[in-house]
Amino acid sequence: MTEMYIPKEVIRIRNDIKNMKIRGAGTIARAGARALAIAAEKHVGNELSKFIKYMEYVASYIRSARPTAVSLPNAIMYVMNRLRKSNAKSVEEARRIVIESANEFINYSLKAIKIIGELGARRIEHGDVIMTHCHSTAALSIIITAYRQGKVSKVFVKETRPKMQGLITAKVLASEGLDVVLIPDSAVRYYMRKVNKVVVGADTIAANGAVVNKIGTSMVALAAKEARARVYVAAETYKFSPLTLIGELVPIEIRDPTEIVPSGWLKENPGVEIFNPVFDVTPPEYIDAIITERGVIPPQAAILILMEEYGLSIKEIAKLSSETEVKISED
Repeated sequence: MTEMYIPKEVIRIRNDIKNMKIRGAGTIARAGARALAIAAEKHVGNELSKFIKYMEYVASYIRSARPTAVSLPNAIMYVMNRLRKSNAKSVEEARRIVIESANEFINYSLKAIKIIGELGARRIEHGDVIMTHCHSTAALSIIITAYRQGKVSKVFVKETRPKMQGLITAKVLASEGLDVVLIPDSAVRYYMRKVNKVVVGADTIAANGAVVNKIGTSMVALAAKEARARVYVAAETYKFSPLTLIGELVPIEIRDPTEIVPSGWLKENPGVEIFNPVFDVTPPEYIDAIITERGVIPPQAAILILMEEYGLSIKEIAKLSSETEVKISED
């Protein structure tokens, strides 16, 4: 496809997603939807076919920002499917559909977080000590809602290297008045014996119930299983990946080595290879429940959410698979 003009604000949003200035799967999804609305609003021209071609181009551009978090392509799919199936008769009508669909998705996303908080808080008992990992708005919603109900005693927050997202989580929880202890990632097993529940978010959930989340999540779940602490995953249904229904693997994003060591150190030690995967996969058997805005489900029921949420045919899913442009190998 030939290059087209993309509004500067859309480019900025896409770059902020790629560079992790915008982070967290839900926040990324809402930003992607907002970028589509901005692109539609700023489009100039009255030819409908050109507008649709332009929106497809922008959608592909935004989608390529991050390869792992399925929330971004699902948000884009939510908006673009409504445009594709609308039979709009004019650019103005098509523009309105994109903007309204983007706003609808954003509002749904924010409402979903509140519902997840309420449903998840029911799984927290009075006096519970919780551990969390990285920065998840949905996970925070559960912890804060439970705290406001007088249930949470203490929260252990992992620092979550190399980007240290745990510091954001610790700050938010402390501002709510919770008793927060920030711990090194390497101390997870040491502190797990003090923990009753683990609450984490998700970037992607596969059809078999496996959870793709920030690197280190699987180690938390493994330590929790050993310590008999329950593991709850907070995830909006748009984080479930329809592509995994046809066996598509979730690509694991590999980021710049300088997030781990300074560039000067790399130059001084050319014989050392640095590998910086951002996500890992937690098997469903390490997870007690996935808490969604549609209800609390066992990981094995993930495929039912996918079938209900998307209602896609195999042909449509295969088409979506071919549209996924960015594939990164773990090798």
